[in-house]
Amino acid sequence: MLKEKNKIKLSIVQKRILSIFVIIITFATFISYNVFFRNTEVEALSKYGSRGEEVRTIQTKLKRWGYYNGSVDGVYGSQTLAAVKSFQRKNGLTVDGIAGTKTLQAMGIYSSSSSSSSSGSGTSNSSNLNLLSKLVYGEARGEPYSGQVAVAAVVLNRVKSSSFPNTVAGVIYQSGAFDAVSDGQINLSPNDTAKKAAQDALNGWDPSNGAIYYFNPSTATNKWIWSRPMTVTIGKHRFCK
Repeated sequence: MLKEKNKIKLSIVQKRILSIFVIIITFATFISYNVFFRNTEVEALSKYGSRGEEVRTIQTKLKRWGYYNGSVDGVYGSQTLAAVKSFQRKNGLTVDGIAGTKTLQAMGIYSSSSSSSSSGSGTSNSSNLNLLSKLVYGEARGEPYSGQVAVAAVVLNRVKSSSFPNTVAGVIYQSGAFDAVSDGQINLSPNDTAKKAAQDALNGWDPSNGAIYYFNPSTATNKWIWSRPMTVTIGKHRFCK
């Protein structure tokens, strides 16, 4: 009889231990899932069939830059797909028609979660610096340092102007705006000088004196650019408004 009671008590203890063990495993799995998936969460992306405000923003930018001629209706249809592919092809991105993280960043589009937090703001600023450094390196390496800063300043002056896109990425990737984008030099790794020049421009230095254009008088064939009021000449580049 005593042995039976001991067996019953042992069985109850084992069940309780098993229950506690299951609870611990379940809790640990829940925590691991949340930590892993929250830390590896990627930005929302738009693709064929998507609908919403992000698609509308994509269409607006692509329409402004001449890639898209359809309605800004927030529907990712065949015309939007073709426009995104054209943008990707022009800017050295993977041509898959999907507006993923890299394509969105190239358009100057960031997720609302990243733009609403300080860490997101830091990411955006870091992206601007990196992209601006690439533009400076592709367009003006070998130019005087002030000339490199001036090139970066032109991009920032365009961002402020109502005549151009309102983001660094938007200005740089505007169709036909910069040779470095057209010939692929935007994809080269910038040196420390280009990075410093970009940072100085972001900090407010503008050797271009408010210019929104620049060109090389020795190679320019566009008659219109010669008509723009000059602000300063630095190295091989003439800056103008």
